[in-house]
Parts: sequence; structure tokens; C-alpha cells
Amino acid sequence: MYAVLVTGGKQYRVMKGETIRVEKLDAEAGNEITFDNVLMLGDGDGVKLGDALKGASVTATIKSHGRADKVRIIKFRRRKHHMKRQGHRQHYTEIEITGIASGDNK
Repeated sequence: MYAVLVTGGKQYRVMKGETIRVEKLDAEAGNEITFDNVLMLGDGDGVKLGDALKGASVTATIKSHGRADKVRIIKFRRRKHHMKRQGHRQHYTEIEITGIASGDNK
């Protein structure tokens, strides 16, 4: 079974036991969190969308926090003697998916 969830403005396709990196979450490592914003559930039989997902959730355990590799930004204007360099390291939270609940399917 897999699910598509939304967190940090991005969508992730996850399965139980998977480890993914998401935008930084305000919780300590070792805590369990629940994602209620589930867009789709799928298994071998088919997919569920829309009203069939009422009560669906994905639970995960926070493994660690960190910062991604540096992204280098260079802005260059040719023949103008202008060059600007900048770098950015995005914060992330590494989570492990522990369960996918389909909710009530009435």
C-alpha cells in the first residue's frame, strides 16, 4: 500500500518502512507525527481519491534533522563587470513511515 501526502508545500509518494527527507518540521527526533493531508491511497486493487479518503492518515517517526548540500547561485552579467555569488543550505527532517491508515470507507 502507498499514499501520496502533502507537507511543506510538496507531495511525496510513500510506503511503509520508507525513509524520506521533507521540509523541516518543528518536532524533536524520536517523536511520532501524523500527516492528515493525504491526497491518494493505492494498493494492488486500485486507488482511492477525494471523499473516499476521509480519516486517512500517515504516521511517521522523526529520525533526524539536518541541512542539505550547498546550492551555489551565480548571477553574472557579461561585459558589465558584475558577478554575484550566493550559497544556500536547506534545512530538512528525515522521517521513517511507520503506518498508513485508510480511515473509514463508508
